[in-house]
Amino acid sequence: MMHVGGKTVLLTGATGGIGQAIAREFSAQGAVLILTGRRVDVLQQLASELGATSIAADLT
Repeated sequence: MMHVGGKTVLLTGATGGIGQAIAREFSAQGAVLILTGRRVDVLQQLASELGATSIAADLT
């Protein structure tokens, strides 16, 4: 298992179902999150919930 507590994690695709689940798990493990995604409304809500930084972006 990877230990991410206290590490900064850049998570792309955070607005999808799998991305949200990964973000929540990393947050629960104590990671500092920077989240990216295309759906601004979902991204902002998730970032607010997790105390993360959000960057709306389409990285395709």
